[in-house]
Amino acid sequence: MVEGSYKKTVINKRENMSATRVNVILFGVGNIGSELLSQVIESQRFFLEKRNIDLRFPIITNSTIAFFEEEGMKNKWEADFTKWAVPYQFQDILDYVRKKKLDNLIAVDATASSEIIKNYIPLIQNGFNIVAANKKANTLHIDFYKELRRVLKKHDKEFLYEATVGAGLPVIKTIRDLHFSGEKITKIRGVFSGSLSYIFNRFSNEEEYFSAILKDAEKLGLTEPDSREDLAGNDVARKLLILAREIENEFDFSDVKIVSLLLPNLNENSSKADYARNKSLLDKPFRLAKLAQAENNVLRYVAELDITKKKLEVKPVSVSRDSVIGQLKGADNLVEIYTKNNITPIVIQGAGAGRQVTARRVLSDILELAEKIKIKETVLELI
Repeated sequence: MVEGSYKKTVINKRENMSATRVNVILFGVGNIGSELLSQVIESQRFFLEKRNIDLRFPIITNSTIAFFEEEGMKNKWEADFTKWAVPYQFQDILDYVRKKKLDNLIAVDATASSEIIKNYIPLIQNGFNIVAANKKANTLHIDFYKELRRVLKKHDKEFLYEATVGAGLPVIKTIRDLHFSGEKITKIRGVFSGSLSYIFNRFSNEEEYFSAILKDAEKLGLTEPDSREDLAGNDVARKLLILAREIENEFDFSDVKIVSLLLPNLNENSSKADYARNKSLLDKPFRLAKLAQAENNVLRYVAELDITKKKLEVKPVSVSRDSVIGQLKGADNLVEIYTKNNITPIVIQGAGAGRQVTARRVLSDILELAEKIKIKETVLELI
């Protein structure tokens, strides 16, 4: 009888609990950040009704100005940001959070900035969990990588970044689950760049200039803000390094052998204006590379981590059109995970780029953290 009464009391308490408010501080309102906000606004009622979670964005920033929500402001971020955003410093964000007594904090890094990484540790020390689409925090020197995780553990906070590899695909989670279940991963290989997948898939099948396809990829938001990051191989190299570190290999970015797709006279040292103006210089060498392919072969930009040989490499590769990688379509990514106990690789394939799928993956990470926050609140209220 006592047990039944207790259960009934717990159920009544749970049903009467208000929604868990989660305060998201968004850094970056470019392609990913603006799409994330749109997806949250579209699904906000759904999250309230189905998950009892109230996602709020009291601070939204770009690189120079920030919108700080005040009483009476409507929840229409574009109008509010345009009208009310002001120049800010990082300390202003911490001061606002303290003044408003905000809790259940998540900082979302939707930038490609190296500068914001410097604020990760201060954010964690001030009560923030972190969700990132930005790859750079996990590809800095291994000493920073370890220190970041030490601080997370000390402050009981989390850092989620599934969107950094494979956009909407569960690549990091799958590799982490395999590794920490005791499965010995021997090799990871595949096409990790949605932009380069799109470019080479079209270039292999169409009589179109390489530069024209590159410009299309930029317009579609498939590339990094500066597409030289994609062509240089840096973006793919960062993704490969992230996966290598997920299975506890202490590699650094300098350990990745990168074969760039850029030209000696049109590379990362060129000005943005020169690069934008002279992309057609890429057409002749890529046309020649295409003509040099063996019959029924196509070009793909492939990343490979070989654990046995301690080798990380990203480079253009000629593959059979009939192979799994050779048959890729659109902007699909493909990751092959080879393990000691599996004869054939585990294959993860699907949309690997685009603002919608990347933002949706970031939102999934936010909701995963929000659920954990809600559980903690529920436990505290039931005690």
